[in-house]
This record gives sequence, C-alpha cells and structure tokens, in this order.
Amino acid sequence: MFFFHPLKSIEDRYKAICHAARTRSILSLGFACYKKLDNKADSTYLVQVYNLTLLCSEEYIIEPQSVQFLVQHGFDFNKQYAEGIPYYKGNDKGGDAHGVNMRSLFIELLRANKPLVVHNGLIDMVFLYQCFYAHLPERLGTFISDLSQMFPSGIYDTKYATEYELRFTASYLEYAYKKCKLENSKAIAGGGNGSHLFIEFCKYTGNMQSYIDYRPCLDNQNQHGALNICVQFSAYGWCPNGSQCTMSHDTDLIIQHDEKTREDKRKKRKRKNKNKASQGPSEICSSPQGKKSHFEEASLDQAVPISEPAVPEHQEETASSEPTDAANAFEPGKTASKNGNEESQPEAPSEAPDRPKEKKVEGGTHRAGFDAFMTGYIFAYARNLTKNTEEPSTAPLVPACLNKLFLSGKSVPLHVAKSTFSKSSKAHVHKMDYVWGKSTAVKPEGTA
Repeated sequence: MFFFHPLKSIEDRYKAICHAARTRSILSLGFACYKKLDNKADSTYLVQVYNLTLLCSEEYIIEPQSVQFLVQHGFDFNKQYAEGIPYYKGNDKGGDAHGVNMRSLFIELLRANKPLVVHNGLIDMVFLYQCFYAHLPERLGTFISDLSQMFPSGIYDTKYATEYELRFTASYLEYAYKKCKLENSKAIAGGGNGSHLFIEFCKYTGNMQSYIDYRPCLDNQNQHGALNICVQFSAYGWCPNGSQCTMSHDTDLIIQHDEKTREDKRKKRKRKNKNKASQGPSEICSSPQGKKSHFEEASLDQAVPISEPAVPEHQEETASSEPTDAANAFEPGKTASKNGNEESQPEAPSEAPDRPKEKKVEGGTHRAGFDAFMTGYIFAYARNLTKNTEEPSTAPLVPACLNKLFLSGKSVPLHVAKSTFSKSSKAHVHKMDYVWGKSTAVKPEGTA
C-alpha cells in the first residue's frame, strides 16, 4: 500500500504510481461487458462479468497490510498460486503476443475499440499498461498520448462522474453503486415517465456452470441493531482499523443516514422559507438595495447541491498489490466527499453490561469482477440520466465526463488527450502497428 501527498504535482504522482506498477503486481483482474439491448424497453443491458486470478511470473513486492485486507475480503492466495494465469510485465518477449495469454486478451480489448470505463482509474490505467502492454513511459505526457490512441472511443471515470455529474454525498465505489441502485429502484417504483435502468445476465448451462462463481450479497450485517457509523469509512470508503473497527461500515446504513440528513435539511429550508414568506415585505426592505440579507444568503447556501472539494489523496487514493477498481469494457452497442460537516448519527442500542461488544464483520463482495460490475452500473445509470434521444450515434456516451480521469486532492481532472508537445513512446508505436496494422490512426467506432 502506498500513499500520495495531495500537494504533489501530477507528474510526481505519476512517477510514484509507475514505481508501484513496476515493483508490485496485479493479483486479479475484473472486467464487465455491457451490451445495450435495443429490443427492450427503457435502458436494458446484457452484462457478462469476468474475474481473472493472475500470477506474475516475476518477483514483486506485497505488503502485509494488503495481504490482510485481501484475506478479510475472501481472496484465496492458495488458488492464486495454484491456478493463477501467468503473465510478465513490460514489453513483449518473442512470440508471446500471439499466444493465449493476458497480453493477447488485452490486445483484443483494444481492437474492440469500445469505450473504457474505470473508477478512480489513473492507478488502474498505469498498472494495465505496465503489466499487459509495454514498459511505462518516463513522462506523464507521453503516457497520456499513448492512452488517447489506445482507447480512441474514450475513457470514462465513474468517480469523476459521481463527484461532478451525479454529485452524491460520497463517491467511493460501493457507495456510488448502491446509491445509483437505490435511486433507480425509487424511479421504477414511482412509475415516472423517465427511462429506467434494467440489467440482465447471460444464462450459462452445461460445462460453463463450472466457471460460474456465485457470491452472496448480504444487505444488512448488523444483526443486533445499528452500530454508530464510522465517520472515516462513511466519507472515504476506507478505515485504518479494518475489521477491528467497532463502528459500522454498512454502506446501506450510511446511505440511509445521508438520506435522512438530506431530508431533514430540506424540511428545515422549507420551514425557513415559510417563515420568511409569513413575515411579509418588511424583511426584504430592511436590507440595502442590491444586497441580500444574511438570512437569505444562508437559505440559498443550504439549497445548493452538496459539492465538496476533492478528498485529500492520502485519505482515499491508495493502491495495494491488487488495483481493486479494475478496467471495465462498456459497450452499449455491441460489446465489450463526503462533506466535512459533523452530522448526528443514530445511536447504538443500549447493551446489557455482561453482553460483549460486537465488532463489524467485513463483507466478501470486494472482488475485482464485482468492482467491475458496479463501475459499469454507475456509468449506465449516469448515461441514462444524461442521454439525449436526438443525439447522433457517434456522440460521446456522457459528454461531460469523456476522457477525464479523477485526481484526488485536485480541483480539475486529468484530461486524456494527445498534446502537441508530447510524442508517443516507441514501444507504443510498435504495439499500435501490431494492433491496427501500419497506421496508428483509428477512427472511433459508433457507440450507440
């Protein structure tokens, strides 16, 4: 595990991630393919989710904290070393690019020329490049130039979309997914005229059944009443105490608390507005012309959607030996902050003196494949909210988020676009020759 100082320049941050990618490894890779079903009502997607266990063939570093975290969330190291798909990092070696391996799979993902969706994806993109593509360039500008050619149909970061488009109270993956799912369920139950999101999965039979892994997704882990919410986990989706924390890490409970807080604020604004209206025009006339009273300013401030500054990097953006928010191939056509204000929390029920204090149990849904599914769902939900029925088939899926990677601790995203001052790396140029032929120019495929 490593941390970034939020004041570091983006170039320094890139170098730190490169060092991690060269010395660490990817233990599992998850990706989810979303295909829009045009013959279905609303926005219906057929989804296939893959969770690949990998084994780096070279020496790599793994921290004890990372091992502990992965074991707590159900990662099987025995299976990894017995059955993990081998891979090596850096540039191609001999004819391995033509075999059945991770590099060939990654090449096929590039050739599919579909939009790529990630969550807080800068770390993921660096690891994918180093582990399955080529040696990382020394300069960030060169890396960005390579990415723009590797994924001409665009890269979307759902953490950026959650922060700046959906504007949820928090933006870590599990919170954003469950919040999207909750809002979509409310819309369906309400029977509104708007488009809703529906998901279908492939029906596997015969020998394919042996490759399917079913994981239980428990809704409420607190069997004996609600514990106090862990403020650290509630804001950032991460707690230094892990499973030893006596506070609740239940994301459903956190969302319920946020919904109640939001509703209380709405009612408070409504009462204030009602009281202001009952006072008549005298309150308005008491302020000089062209200025607002302090009461009016407070009321307006409360009505603004919650949009707090980006979370400091050292608090959230971390990378272990397994980049958990793995890349997701999203194809609708044919595939492949919490705010800093202290809020009241529900109190834990009183316990008998002789009853032992219960600890929260970590869930087992933190897997690369499930993370990929959640990332795709968030994007599909954002797409469903922002889509225009009259837009051309080649239009970006979520225009405001196209080629923008979220940067923790920064007020602006990292734009994935080729600069006139940056050249592509030599390894990338050779790789593009293999992927597309002699020409590196690729026309983005239609996405609708």
